[in-house]
Amino acid sequence: MATAAVATATAAVVALLTTAPTASAATTTISPTADTYVQDSTPSTNYGTSSQLTVDNSPVRQSFLKFNVSGLTQAVTSAQLRIRVTGSGNSSNGGTWKSMTDTTWSETGVTWNNKPAIDGATVASLGSVTNNQWVEIDVTSVVPGNGTFSFGGTSTSSNGAYYDSRESAADAPQLVITTGTAPSPTPTTSTPPSGDPVLVGAGDIAECGATHDEATANLLDGISGTVMAIGDNAYPNGSASDFTNCYGPSWGRHKARTRPASGNHEYNTSGASGYFNYFGASAGEAGKGYYSFDLGNWHVVSLNSNCSIVSCAAGSAQEQWLRSDLAASTKPCTVAYWHHPRYTSGSSHGPSTSVQPLYQALYDNNAEVIVTGHNHQYERFAPMNATGDLDNTRGIRQFVAGMGGAGMYGFGTIQPNSEVRNNNTWGVLKLTLHSGSYDWQFVPEAGKTFTDSGTNTCH
Repeated sequence: MATAAVATATAAVVALLTTAPTASAATTTISPTADTYVQDSTPSTNYGTSSQLTVDNSPVRQSFLKFNVSGLTQAVTSAQLRIRVTGSGNSSNGGTWKSMTDTTWSETGVTWNNKPAIDGATVASLGSVTNNQWVEIDVTSVVPGNGTFSFGGTSTSSNGAYYDSRESAADAPQLVITTGTAPSPTPTTSTPPSGDPVLVGAGDIAECGATHDEATANLLDGISGTVMAIGDNAYPNGSASDFTNCYGPSWGRHKARTRPASGNHEYNTSGASGYFNYFGASAGEAGKGYYSFDLGNWHVVSLNSNCSIVSCAAGSAQEQWLRSDLAASTKPCTVAYWHHPRYTSGSSHGPSTSVQPLYQALYDNNAEVIVTGHNHQYERFAPMNATGDLDNTRGIRQFVAGMGGAGMYGFGTIQPNSEVRNNNTWGVLKLTLHSGSYDWQFVPEAGKTFTDSGTNTCH
């Protein structure tokens, strides 16, 4: 089994942890006991029965939420406030959210004239939020255990953000609390083999004028091995100039050791010609974009998940090539990567069912790992089969590693078997490929502390 991850982060981090089955951790989801908003232009009006919460500066609107936490018998290791943007509530500013010392206010009694003070610690300063997006805010620092806790939201923007209130049934706010601790990993008593190959990288990488792709390229400077650039490598269109001017100055300095995969932005340029011309033979045959190679005891496969252009369907040329390639491999361990994730909890792009035949082919041939991008965040899943069932015997562990440099996305509905999530730390995923096992490690950009690591044996 994988060792448990330890995540630490700042405001608006999305990093929920689960542990191996032997751990004592437990997760509790708590509904608000009260929520409402107030408005300066209607100072005596109460909005306690409204189906929405809002933060705005024209008119000035402030929102309040209250949760009663009881029955916890173990220490809180994670507390996450989850609020959902309404179907038409998108905004360039999701508001500043703070804890509050006043927990005595009444949902049906609060007005602008008697509103409680939003006077506690800032737990999030949200950027853009989009329709139907779940926003997850780390409030661990202000929810230490049992008690009543209030949170307030404000905004300095006239572009107001709207969230579902507790009157919205399944879309109501939540406080998700994880308690207990994971077992400590067994100390390593032997020195790991030296010289084992490394596969390292991420997707969703380079934007001209941005800086995070340079931060992640700096990480690659200190990590030897083969680089996987997992699609949407050069924004906005994957054109020749995007690769030369945006990707080239950062990740481009590792081009000689890069084995890429194509993303949807590459195909904003006809035939992904900018991508294929830039990487040449390293990207596989132009027009196909799927290929394989070996690293030590591992077989590595790069696939094309732009399934509307290069079909991923059962019986397609790509799927049949994959099955033949896997059958011919003599290596005991297999890792694959492509752009669109079969499983993801991201709010911007849902799970891709189109790639399921590729996942199935890999599962049928006992593959170990799939790495994807597309959603700009990090997520690790437990080993699963192609239909999403937990399978600790033959299942494939899938990672979403879309933290190469592009702007981060939020999380939406949390999918089954999602173990670790983060969307405030850019970085790279490092896979150390031993002869019969692998180690994974999230390596964060300089100045950040979130990480995730573990090990699994090959099937």
